[in-house]
Amino acid sequence: MLKQYLLTALRSFRRNKVSTLINMSGLVIGLCASVVIFLIVRYDFSFDHFEPGRERIYRILTNSTFSGELFPNSGVPGCLPPAVKSDMTGIEEVTAFYEFGGPNVTLEGKHFKGQKDIIFADAAFFRLFGYRWLAGSGVQRFDAPNQVILTQSRAATYFPGLSPTAVLGHTITYDDTVHATVTGVVADFDRATDLTYKEFISYPTLTGQLKNTWSNEWGSVNSAQQCFIRLTPGTTPAKVDRGLAQLRVKYSKDDPKSGETTVHKLQPFDDIHFNATYYGLGTHGTVNKTAVWGLLAAGIFLLLLACINYINLTTAQAAQRAKEIGIRKTLGSGRRPLVYQFLGETFCITLLAILVSAALTPLLLKAFKDFTPDGLAYRPFTDPLIPLFLLGLAVVVSLLAGLYPSWILSAMKPVQVLKNQTGSAGSRRAWLRKTLTVFQFVIAQAFVLGTLLVSKQINYALHKDLGYKKDAIIFINLPFNYYAKADSKPKTMLNMVSSIPGVERVSIGQQPPAANGYSSTEIEYKEGKTPIKTDVQIKDGDANYIPVYGLKLLAGTNLPVSDTVNAVVINETYLHILGFKDPHDALGHHVQDHPIVGVVRDFHQQSLRTPIKPMAIESNLKYAHTLHIALAGNDWKSTIAGIESAYKSLYPGEEFKNNFFDESIAQMYDTEQKTARLLAWATGLSILISCMGLLGLVLYTTRLRTKEIGVRKVLGASVMQITTLLSSDFIKLVALAFVIAVPLSWWGVHQWLNNFADRTSLSWWVFAAGGVVILVTALVTLSFQTIRAARANPINSLRSE
Repeated sequence: MLKQYLLTALRSFRRNKVSTLINMSGLVIGLCASVVIFLIVRYDFSFDHFEPGRERIYRILTNSTFSGELFPNSGVPGCLPPAVKSDMTGIEEVTAFYEFGGPNVTLEGKHFKGQKDIIFADAAFFRLFGYRWLAGSGVQRFDAPNQVILTQSRAATYFPGLSPTAVLGHTITYDDTVHATVTGVVADFDRATDLTYKEFISYPTLTGQLKNTWSNEWGSVNSAQQCFIRLTPGTTPAKVDRGLAQLRVKYSKDDPKSGETTVHKLQPFDDIHFNATYYGLGTHGTVNKTAVWGLLAAGIFLLLLACINYINLTTAQAAQRAKEIGIRKTLGSGRRPLVYQFLGETFCITLLAILVSAALTPLLLKAFKDFTPDGLAYRPFTDPLIPLFLLGLAVVVSLLAGLYPSWILSAMKPVQVLKNQTGSAGSRRAWLRKTLTVFQFVIAQAFVLGTLLVSKQINYALHKDLGYKKDAIIFINLPFNYYAKADSKPKTMLNMVSSIPGVERVSIGQQPPAANGYSSTEIEYKEGKTPIKTDVQIKDGDANYIPVYGLKLLAGTNLPVSDTVNAVVINETYLHILGFKDPHDALGHHVQDHPIVGVVRDFHQQSLRTPIKPMAIESNLKYAHTLHIALAGNDWKSTIAGIESAYKSLYPGEEFKNNFFDESIAQMYDTEQKTARLLAWATGLSILISCMGLLGLVLYTTRLRTKEIGVRKVLGASVMQITTLLSSDFIKLVALAFVIAVPLSWWGVHQWLNNFADRTSLSWWVFAAGGVVILVTALVTLSFQTIRAARANPINSLRSE
């Protein structure tokens, strides 16, 4: 019986080559997209699922409110972890660690520049996250300064060829300041994790040697200072949140009447990977969970489009197989064998499409490597979940695509079929095909509109006047030791660069006006009727900082030439918080005992997702190590080469890297640009699948109406009239899909735009353009067959009449 089913299926495929190819191609496209999206979604949702008791692990966050505005921070005050250990109950484990940003490492004559993934940690860190020890004692107290524990991969980098045990006892130096002895080696995590740290210096080293990076003030919070806890079974997060509030009241001096409050709360470990409000861990960014769900929805929609193609074409061809069904029923075949037959045909096509998709997936992952996570791997022969997913996909798609057509075809009455009387059933199938076609083009139209509107927002962000000059400016981060008492090289580099031809102006300071990170401090303004306490972003720069970036002064003057803070320039937002309306009225008033000498027009300190915050520019150049250079002329290559030569003469052995300011602005929207490109691909695939289905239906319709077309041509109808007649019904369906898709697209993009504090408008012409794109695409698809049918010789179609 199975052999007979297969032979019948093969004969059917051979007789209907075009429709089989269309069905096969649509399924391959939909299945390829589904496999790739499954791998991405599965990878993102698999992070940190192996730590012991992970459902009870939480990170403590700090949320501060100043003048009604929330300032979220993933860090905690340095004095909070000890207080949690000593004062709170219901907590099984507490660990505090501090992220060490890119130090230079020296050991046994070898140098490693800007090493990442290094933290100051305590022994509880290893117990909490379940590290496996390869050398050293897993129960060591790790409470003495100047110790370091390495992961196996970092040990292999520093000491190639040595076993983990042989690494113990070696000394590593960080920034020529911290000297630590290797006392342990742990295994790297071999599963997806945000805990990518490779080097762990004992926590007392931080509080002992590097006191300037440490704070025991409850009002000082640094995102690099993290605190994790594991609750005892039965303890609720709400209970711990209340305990943290009581702890802060006990030790801090928050005064709600001053307009400032600080609250600590717990963040579930599972939430860290997806919550963009707070920083992730180490060098790992966060992933937008909404985008992941959106990607999953896109995969489902593409798969549905392919299934709809199959349903449409199979039901449309019912008349061609009607006599076969009638004869088989007359010979005694029941309905169930027919259902099995047609489901088997669907399964054969789906299985073949699955095999093609599985073979194409590695090529697609290479083509889309810019969109896929770094740790994503496709191992169908070693990962049992992948073949199970493919098999499940084959079964689901076979049922989705084949169940309805098989049910309809097997329900035909043999008497009506053999007399060619299937009118009412055919009418019902026609309505179903139209409904499914509309659904296909609703999805395609929604993708088109989404792509256009997302691209419009990105274009708006990249070309909007952000309040500063961004073209022809580079900035260079110089090597700098924060722990050294003095470093004159940045000033020397400043003087050398200023004399290079092609350099219009150069400034030394810290971050450029807009950056992903920021530095802020709490400032209390005391000259009004009531003190005003505000969290203020700080930009450090010399007297050339404002001119280099073309910041517009609304009142007052630029910063005076000075190495220390003796004056500040504030922005409009801070001006209004202080209670001034006219910028000139703020001049001469003091913040932090420094006079306000100028007010600059507001500019965006981060991406357009973030509202403009109160800000002060000051000349605190003690730790200034970034050069901001405005270029002149057109020969930038020679100018940058001269800057590099000066850099190499002052910092031999260091890597020179310059950053164009406009490119750094564009990188702030890297996620949005990837979203736009993914949407563009999804749009292209959805249009392709929809048009393939449309082409299949047109082929069937024109074949069905061959004699009608011949009669109309004999009676004088023109090619244009016949083409219009054949196309009109399909164009109406496309127009209906546009009407349905517009409000859905508007709502979806409106929700996405809510992530931006400054956003573009949802212009009507974008929707019109999206409709034109789909309409033109549909017309082109239709024209291939309708014009061909309209130009056919009527003698050929009427010969049998």
